Amino acid sequence: MRYLISLFAPRPLHRCFALLDRNGHCQAFKQCSLQPMGNGWVEIEEIRLNWLHQPLPASARVVQHQTRSREQHLLTT
Repeated sequence: MRYLISLFAPRPLHRCFALLDRNGHCQAFKQCSLQPMGNGWVEIEEIRLNWLHQPLPASARVVQHQTRSREQHLLTT
């Protein structure tokens, strides 16, 4: 029964991240549900191995939308 329930349970979404050095070159990739700890990690659309040790293209980065929580919205209105 537990197996059947696990088939329909929502699964955590995995996001892609790249570790950049101070020159903007990609040093490592990671796929996880939360942003990795430490400096230099940026979220990317997908992992491409040919980016390794190369400058990360600007188009690869995920655009971070400024989302406001409902509470913040209610406080400002």
